[in-house]
Amino acid sequence: MSFFISTKYRTDQEEMMDDFSIGGDLLRDVLDKLENINRWLGGNLVTVNALKKVLKKHPKNIEIVIADIGCGHGDILRDVAKFGRKNGYKMKLIGVDANATAIAYANELSTEYPELVFKTEDIFSDDFKNREFDIVLATLFLHHFKEPQLISFLSDTLKHTKKAIIVNDLHRHKLAYYLFLLLSIFIKNKMIINDGLISVLRGFKRKDLIRISEKINVKPQISWKWAFRFQWIIQK
Repeated sequence: MSFFISTKYRTDQEEMMDDFSIGGDLLRDVLDKLENINRWLGGNLVTVNALKKVLKKHPKNIEIVIADIGCGHGDILRDVAKFGRKNGYKMKLIGVDANATAIAYANELSTEYPELVFKTEDIFSDDFKNREFDIVLATLFLHHFKEPQLISFLSDTLKHTKKAIIVNDLHRHKLAYYLFLLLSIFIKNKMIINDGLISVLRGFKRKDLIRISEKINVKPQISWKWAFRFQWIIQK
């Protein structure tokens, strides 16, 4: 990674995490450390707080089906389950990830959450496309894809989603890049450092999200959150 970077355009550089064959103790260590970093920076709350907004008028006696795409080891869904229990919602939570090792680890960590199920699945598969959900969550996931893929995926997913798609993703900004570079001094995992810096450069500017919103014919609901996150609610 060059120290002097431009954030004018999204990078096409791939992350090591994009290789779904990565597994074992390396992946588990990456997932655990990423969870700790996200909690420290308050990232998971961006998703949960958006969910609060979307569910404000939802009757608590009616089950809500929520899918988390690119769920990793399921930390977001466990937070959602805790929120649901605390506030009296009936929830069916489905975690979807293409990495079988991540899904196996998610199952191990979620034995106390019977409302959670996890599936190893490609979000571009017909099986996923033919399912219906009330809400779809995408946390630090959409930046892995190029814009034409995103437009196609979001348009299709919106057809099978009754309430909303909730996106929590990175703001592509030089300061975010350099702050993560500084933070990396304390991270003992080269894969996280490599992928974290690339992730920032694959992230979005507000104008990108507005443009995508227009192309999928929805009114943009975009809020900036610390630490360099966009909360993007796509409602029908």
